[in-house]
Amino acid sequence: MNNVESSTPASGLVWFKSSYSGTEGGQCVEVAAAKAVVHVRDSKAVAGPVLTVSREAWAGLVGLASSEPRV
Repeated sequence: MNNVESSTPASGLVWFKSSYSGTEGGQCVEVAAAKAVVHVRDSKAVAGPVLTVSREAWAGLVGLASSEPRV
């Protein structure tokens, strides 16, 4: 995945958004990896809720998504 960096100074996390998301804002998520977990949020609602999953769960999701045929 190609990433474009977006930062949130207050949280201390460095957020990344896929370069595939373009500049129109679209429907995208941003990801911030910490030591034991991965945080996921809606790129249009950066102050909104954050989903936190284990690194293993995130790797499984990415693996499944990358193995699916693209429509």
